[in-house]
Parts: sequence; C-alpha cells; structure tokens
Amino acid sequence: MHPRLITAALGAILAVLGLCMSTSIPWSLHFGDQAHDELLLISAACAILGSLAALGFWKAGAEYSVKDGFVVVTLGWVLAGLLGGMPYYICGVAPSFVDAVFESVSGFTTTGSSVMADVESLPRSLLFWRSLTHWLGGMGIIVLSVAILPILGVGGMAMLKAEIPSPTVDRLRPTVAATAKTLWKVYLFLTVLQTLLLWLAGMDLFDSICHTFATLATGGFSTKNLSVGHYNSPVIYCIIIVFMLLAGLNFTLHYEAATGKPGVYWNTTECRTYLLLFVVCSLFIAWNVYGEIYANLSEAFIGSAFQVASIMTTTGFVTNDWEKWPWVCQWLLLCLMFMGGCAGSTGGGIKCMRLIVLTKAVFRELRLLSHPRAVISLKVDRKVIPGPIVSGILAFIGLFVGVWSASVLALIAMQIDVITAVGAVTANLSNVGPGLNRVGATDTYEWMSEPVKWVLIFDMLVGRLELYTVFVLLTPSFWRR
Repeated sequence: MHPRLITAALGAILAVLGLCMSTSIPWSLHFGDQAHDELLLISAACAILGSLAALGFWKAGAEYSVKDGFVVVTLGWVLAGLLGGMPYYICGVAPSFVDAVFESVSGFTTTGSSVMADVESLPRSLLFWRSLTHWLGGMGIIVLSVAILPILGVGGMAMLKAEIPSPTVDRLRPTVAATAKTLWKVYLFLTVLQTLLLWLAGMDLFDSICHTFATLATGGFSTKNLSVGHYNSPVIYCIIIVFMLLAGLNFTLHYEAATGKPGVYWNTTECRTYLLLFVVCSLFIAWNVYGEIYANLSEAFIGSAFQVASIMTTTGFVTNDWEKWPWVCQWLLLCLMFMGGCAGSTGGGIKCMRLIVLTKAVFRELRLLSHPRAVISLKVDRKVIPGPIVSGILAFIGLFVGVWSASVLALIAMQIDVITAVGAVTANLSNVGPGLNRVGATDTYEWMSEPVKWVLIFDMLVGRLELYTVFVLLTPSFWRR
C-alpha cells in the first residue's frame, strides 16, 4: 500500500466535502436561519485541511493499487460520515454526537433513517445539506473524487472497482475519469429535469431541489414531517415514482438509451425483471388495500405503486402509513427491501442481478441432479457468467445474510423487540430507511440507545459499500505484503 497516496486521496475527498458543504451557506443567508457562521467555519476547515493534505502528499505519476482503493473508499465514507455530521452537532439540532453521525451516515449512504422527529423545525440550510449528502452519496462521493484525481496526476480505476463491486463494472469510456464524468452528466441531467417537473407540479423551488436530491440518490430524506405525503398530489407522486424507478435502474442503461439505444431497457433481463416485479407487487398491494385504506381505485394503485417503487429502489419516501396495511403487504415490502435496486444503480440491497444469478444457479443445480454429467452454463442476456463471478455472488448473499442475522441478534440482545429489530436491520443494511413496528413509515430512530445506533451505523456503511469493500480490510491477509 501507499500511505502517501491514501492520505492525498482522503485529503481530496475532504476538500470536496468542504466545498459542497459551503453551498448550504447561501440558503442560510436567504432564509436567515443563522447557521451560516457554523457552516462557513466547518466547510472552510474541511476545504483548507483537505487541500493541504492532497497537495502535500501528492506524488506525480503514481497509480493506486487495489488495496489502496479499498482503504480509500472505506475510510473516505467513514470520514464523510463523521465530518458531515458536524453541522448538526455544532448547530445544536442533534442532541448528541452519535445522533449527528447517524444522520450524516444515513445521508451519505442514501439510507434515509433519521433521528430528527420534527424536520420542519430545522434550519433550511441544514435541510439542504441533509439532502445534499444524499445526492453526493447516491452516485458516490468517491466517484466524484475519482473524476478530479487526474488533475493531481493519479489514476483511480482501483477506487472505481471498490466503489461499485456489482457483478459487472461497465466502463463506458476509455478512462476511469471519463467514465465517472459520463455518469455524473446523466445524474445531473436527471436532477435538473426532475427539479423542473416538481416545481411545475406545485412544489416550491427549495423543496423541489431537496426532494430531487433524495429521489435520484434513492435516499428518502424529506423537508416535511409527513414526507411526500405532505403534498397530497397524485401528479407529484407520479413524477417521483418515475424518477425513483429510473434511479433504481443501472445508470449505464440510461447512457446507452440517451446515445440512441432506447431498446436497451427491454433487452436487459435485470431491467425487465425489475419492472415486472414493480407492476405485479403494485397490483397485489392495491388489491389488498382497496376498500380498506383507499376508497378510490386510482388512489389505491398510485399509493401502492409509490410505496412499492420507494421500497424497491430503497428510497424510503412515504405517502401513507403502511403499518395500517394488511400484514401480507408489510411483509412483501420487507422482502423487497432485501432485493433493493439494480446493479449499477444508486439503490441499495442485495441487487436484482444477484438474485437473478442466484435463481439461475438454483435451477441449474436442480437440473444437474437429474443429469449429473450435463454441462450447463449459467447465462444472463445470452452471456455466460464465469464461475468465479457466480461464486462471488453466492458468497456475497451468504455474507449479507450473516451480517443481517448477527445485527438482528445484537439488537434483540439490547432489548429491541423482534419485529422492530428485523425491520430496522433490514432497512439500514439495505439502505432503505423506514422499517417495521417502532421504526415504521411514520417513526424515527431517535428513541434508540447509542449502542443500537452504532450497530445500525455500521450496517448502513457496510450495506452501502456492499460488504466486501469493508470486510476485506478485516482479513489478516489484506495487510500482508
């Protein structure tokens, strides 16, 4: 490993974090919420110290190794989570340091779990920062840094691989910097488009920006206590449904569609499966809640479709308290939390592609029981999936279940009831936000003890970095030469 390069990269991330935080200051001045002095102090400190570290430890012509990439990604997210919580703590809106870190990590990991019971009472500048942490974390603050690292004369392919450990990493352009910039262009275009649509639909500009940040990052932080349900607008619901689904799909598909291949959506197995599940689950829940929760059929379908899209994409927005829905609907939503978004999306969870490969692997094993001498390849989209990738996917799912089980047991040992523990761990490990029972659609995590919050913070981080990136650092072999 190269400690100088790691320090330089972390410095660059810190500097970017400071510059991004400074964009909250104009909102503070505009709304007069008196948080601008604290924001200026924190953002300036991050920008200056980060720049000094980046320039002081920069080494021309150096290239990051894979190990460097894992260390930078993991420490970068931890650093962002710790320092991103300072505005909440110094401004006094978070009662304790762990609450400030919880809110910040939830933002950067696009989880959306919150300890803020009354978000409408928060300074508007902090609400903007809260949403901006979503937006930065959605595409990846590390990818943003990778896009600017060539300015320092260093490469970043190792960091991109560590940041996106999905079944395949599609490099859209010849260099990692060009790839990162291309993804950010798609991200920015969708951001501007949704903001304009929400503004035209009746949201004010500030709320339109904040809800767009949360939507495209599949985060879920809202500026309203009742989340999106505050607006009671079918038009707004439909706009957010569409963009949640777009954010939950592989972003390389959006790029290919924009470059003249719109049929790529239907030609991709993962995309077809994902959208089919959305339609089927929406219809199933609408059938169960029509008449009991919604008197109108169109309201039942829009309400069900919104909540299914919100949970499938791991966004976590709410329009209705699903704890009042039949239990079969609640447990279906819980299952969708495990699945999460598509590979290469801003969503969390196990990912739809991995579950497709798992399903195909199960059926292949069943066929081999009947025909033990047969040679059966595992294919997705007419492409053979190599054995090492299949093994890696199966191991990932096993690790996911292991972390989930250990976390649930830890919460139960700390006096959290079983349903709440299951809902909280699933929601945070899959980066969804709201769970079941005491952490349901209209509840917060404020009441939990500090040890429980630290467990969930860990779950949010390992879930966002897809487990391997963090756990590889815990293996002795990683630190051997």
